[in-house]
Amino acid sequence: MNILICLMLFYFSANAQTQDSLHSKQETEDNVKYPQLQIKGLFQARYLVGMNKDVDVNGLHHNDGSGTNNNFMVKYMRVQVRAQISKRTEVVALANLADFKNDPKSRVLENAYLKYTFNPKLAFTVGQFRPWFGIEETYPIDIIKSLDWSNQYTEFGKLGWTSFQIGISATGQLELGKIPFQYAVSVVNGNGKNQVNDNDDGKQYSTRLVFGLAKKYNLNLGINGGIGEVFGKKIYAVGVDFNSLVNFGSKWSLDMQLEGKQGTNHPLYFAVAPEIRPDNPDEYLIRGAYFLPNLRYEINHRNLSAFELSCRYEYLDTNFRLNSNPRQTITPMFGLEFLKNYGARIQLGVQFDRYKHSIANTTQYNNNLFIVQVQSRF
Repeated sequence: MNILICLMLFYFSANAQTQDSLHSKQETEDNVKYPQLQIKGLFQARYLVGMNKDVDVNGLHHNDGSGTNNNFMVKYMRVQVRAQISKRTEVVALANLADFKNDPKSRVLENAYLKYTFNPKLAFTVGQFRPWFGIEETYPIDIIKSLDWSNQYTEFGKLGWTSFQIGISATGQLELGKIPFQYAVSVVNGNGKNQVNDNDDGKQYSTRLVFGLAKKYNLNLGINGGIGEVFGKKIYAVGVDFNSLVNFGSKWSLDMQLEGKQGTNHPLYFAVAPEIRPDNPDEYLIRGAYFLPNLRYEINHRNLSAFELSCRYEYLDTNFRLNSNPRQTITPMFGLEFLKNYGARIQLGVQFDRYKHSIANTTQYNNNLFIVQVQSRF
């Protein structure tokens, strides 16, 4: 009898504590004041030295020997404002003030979107954002493992599949049995950022699916596919990628990325005179791939957090069916991290570009570029 009374008292006590805990949590949520503002930023600057005669720091060949073979530049001066205006709604604005050095009409403003999250399985993003169509869309430039975005990311951004686009996207996380699964479905104009209007009635529809295959090695498989219409012509893009993070004890880790894409190069197709242009834009196809291993050692010293070694190999052919001239790029980089989470770091590296055919007075010319890059996140 005494045991029964003790068990009943324990149950009611535990239940009361649980209710108090839930009530306390609800009160905490109800007492949150909105909007909540968060401001972040990134400064990134470079010093570039061209190592080939008559090739400038932008990779352009000059027959007459002109061109600049060394340059200080500010690549990014980003400011991001994130406003949590309710429990489920956030508004984000991101601007790169360094783009004022160019014609700012279609630059400067990068992210400008509203995101509404129903639950972890479903969220909608509307505005100007980066639709998921590969590994590189899932992280910002300030934690990139190499010098810059891959060549294929840049080119597929021009095609409307990656980089900043205007449209709507649905994203979420769930599980297929025991397999973690992420998805993104996007509809965008496909003509880049900061455009007043779409340049035609067509839209580009893309999907990204990510499957967690091996938890021990943090191995993920990504599958990307998209279809669209540009000036009445059907276009497509497909891609597949793998990424993995292997930890060797508490200090050493190896991050690996492998990605490949192929799609219609419709800007190149529409650049051809209508009288000689084929009916099928898929005569003009782009194909690219890259492999990026990054070895990291955590030092955790007072003045030095970690160092990294990476070497990215890239292959890109922007018109492999009709006028193939593949570009191969190798970029070894060494980085020192002075504050955690890339808060402050310096990188040194060399970018080696090789073309099947070097074409005079164009950027399709063999060259080597030495880079020193510094950055700070705040």
